[in-house]
Amino acid sequence: MLTPPDDDALQRRAQELRRLLQHHGHSYYVLDAPEIPDAEYDRLFRELQDLETAHPKWITPDSPTQRVGGKVLDQFASVRHAVPMLSIRTETDTQSSGALNFDARARKELGLTESDPPVEYVAELKFDGLAMNLRYQQGVLVQAATRGDGETGEDVTQNIRTISQIPLRLPSGVPPILEVRGEVYMRRDDFEALNERQRQKIATGAKGEKTFVNPRNAAAGAVRQLDPAIAAQRPLSFFAYGVGELTSPEQGGPAWSTHYELLQALKGWGFPVADQVRVVLGASALVAYHQEIAAARDQLPYDIDGVVYKVNDLALQRTLGFVTREPRWAVAHKFPAQEQLTTVQGIEVQVGRTGKLTPVAKLAPVFVGGVTVTNATLHNEDEARRKDVRVGDTVIVRRAGDVIPEVVSVLPEKRVSGAQPFTMPAHCPVCGSVAVRGEGEADHRCSGGLYCSAQRKQSILHFAQRRAVEVEGLGEKLVDQLVDSGVVNTLPDLYRLGFSHLASMERMAGKSAQNILDALEKSKETTLARFLFGLGIRHVGESTAKAMARHFGQLDRIVQASEEQLSQVADVGPVVAQSIRTFFDQAHNVEVVEQLRACGLHWPEGKPSATAMQPLAGKTFVITGTLPTLGRDQAKDLLEAAGAKVAGSVSKKTHYVVAGADAGSKLDKALELGVPVLDELALRKLLADQNS
Repeated sequence: MLTPPDDDALQRRAQELRRLLQHHGHSYYVLDAPEIPDAEYDRLFRELQDLETAHPKWITPDSPTQRVGGKVLDQFASVRHAVPMLSIRTETDTQSSGALNFDARARKELGLTESDPPVEYVAELKFDGLAMNLRYQQGVLVQAATRGDGETGEDVTQNIRTISQIPLRLPSGVPPILEVRGEVYMRRDDFEALNERQRQKIATGAKGEKTFVNPRNAAAGAVRQLDPAIAAQRPLSFFAYGVGELTSPEQGGPAWSTHYELLQALKGWGFPVADQVRVVLGASALVAYHQEIAAARDQLPYDIDGVVYKVNDLALQRTLGFVTREPRWAVAHKFPAQEQLTTVQGIEVQVGRTGKLTPVAKLAPVFVGGVTVTNATLHNEDEARRKDVRVGDTVIVRRAGDVIPEVVSVLPEKRVSGAQPFTMPAHCPVCGSVAVRGEGEADHRCSGGLYCSAQRKQSILHFAQRRAVEVEGLGEKLVDQLVDSGVVNTLPDLYRLGFSHLASMERMAGKSAQNILDALEKSKETTLARFLFGLGIRHVGESTAKAMARHFGQLDRIVQASEEQLSQVADVGPVVAQSIRTFFDQAHNVEVVEQLRACGLHWPEGKPSATAMQPLAGKTFVITGTLPTLGRDQAKDLLEAAGAKVAGSVSKKTHYVVAGADAGSKLDKALELGVPVLDELALRKLLADQNS
């Protein structure tokens, strides 16, 4: 049985907690460089609170529990708040009981019984930004100050003036003295754009540049820029949610009776107030609001980490008053933390359906974003190296809504000795094929597309699609069943299917099974271009496959061609040539191709056409409308076989437009530009004349 710690050990723990909280508070409020998630800071704070509650004599004047937190930067002038900017109590119970607890406390303090009517509250969003006090005198903005330590903040007026949402002058009729309190924040899209600009600067070798951890960090950094011109380049926004010093009603100030009236007045004076502000009655309405906003949280254009409940009646607020550093009439009800600390137990590489290789951090289980997380994506090798994630590291992991969890950053001071940087393996961890990374691409990919079991379903669906060999009726659900049951492991297995296997599949009657077998038999007669496209070679689309088929004439010539020979094909550059060569250098890919041929797939082959000038080479056609007998794909195949390019839109560079019934705007454009228009009969004649 474990022996509980003695008082000396508990007192040493309290001292250590004060030191940790002061350090992390300085990193968060002063340096704008948080080292731990908010949830971890809250956990340490609660632990210290519990110790000091149990042992009041241990409380010191400089304990983080005795002040709001934060410190004024030396570079900014100090501003003493006329009305302290005290923080409100945080309800860390993220379940419905958190709202119920607040309502119960408020009713108890007000002396209400169960027979009394419900309390009216205002429910608001809890923004994840930087608290700000805006001071107006005679309707003109004269000062903006941060919260600081609650008593004294920083004068950031020049930077706040750059925020277009904040009015510099208010309409007539406002109180002579008005302090508006709210949150400066950065929208997610603005944050992503800012980080992208930062990454571009870093890529060009700019000194002293960095990306930001989160929008709150970026907003705080912008507010604290000494140069307002730099602050103006970092887009900030603002929401108002309260007031500080205010001309009293006796001296002509507003005589609001509720907090909601106050918010509506601020809105009327030109301040942005969140649309989600609601007046609600009783505990059940608070619970419903918390659940509603939690469900919509990830669709908001900005970050929030909870909601705020305030007693609406200002007279009742005065009755409830304050306890130490917090008002009794308000609470911040948090959502499950979206960021938490954990450790990296390993880094594995996963293979996606298309062959993309993704490094994934295997984590010590941690509860974040409402679920237990054990994996977090590192995206690609560059991202893993940029964040410098290593096995054994302590990391901040983030999960927002249904977004795949990701590692936000590493705590390098907690790194274990000997931890090695991540390197992408040279071969696919599933099938052993070469892992390749195209020039200018961020991702590595497995080159064993026809062989790799991780890509099996995607390879089959691509091969069987209409534009490839076309196996009519072979859709995603049937492919899932065939692969999951182990009946089909590679493409040739499709052509070895028996009637009994197919008929035994879910929703597959005898007739449906026979239709699939007939479609497979029909697909054996194809073209070299369709077969090449169906192989799913990276960067080889339909037009490239057709160009290769025309150029080489035979599959064996393509399989044996060097990169230099492949590069001589129209539409095939160095990147595509390398991709084709890498594909056929994998012995198992060639084996699958040979097995498909052995199963009966065949196509017309002939001499290379590269030496003969194609009759319509250099000509661009556009096909529009419905032709009498030719399908659009058939017409396209005929034109491309003659060397023509088939485009999707009409321009001055278009040589001919082939028009059928209901041709529409493309025909109008052709007539406007004077482009020759052919019907199907004229197209056939042109092709016959060119081939004669």
